[in-house]
Amino acid sequence: MGRGRAKAKQVKVARQLKYNSGGTDLDRLREELGVNHDSNQNDDDVVDDELADRYADYAGDSDDDDEDDGSRRR
Repeated sequence: MGRGRAKAKQVKVARQLKYNSGGTDLDRLREELGVNHDSNQNDDDVVDDELADRYADYAGDSDDDDEDDGSRRR
C-alpha cells in the first residue's frame, strides 16, 4: 500500500530528467567519442566538390528538356 509515494517520486525524477536536464556539453562528448569536428567538415566539402564536378555537365541541360518534341519520352 505504500507504493504510491515511491511511484510519485519516480515520476517526479523522470520528469526532471526529461524536461530539466542541463545542457549537453557537445565538446566534451566529442572528446569522449574521439570525433574530430574539423576533419569531418572538410571531408563533406570534398565529397560535395566531387559530386558537383561529376554532375556539372547536367546542370545546364534542364531548360532543353522543356523544348523536346517528346520523342524520347514514353
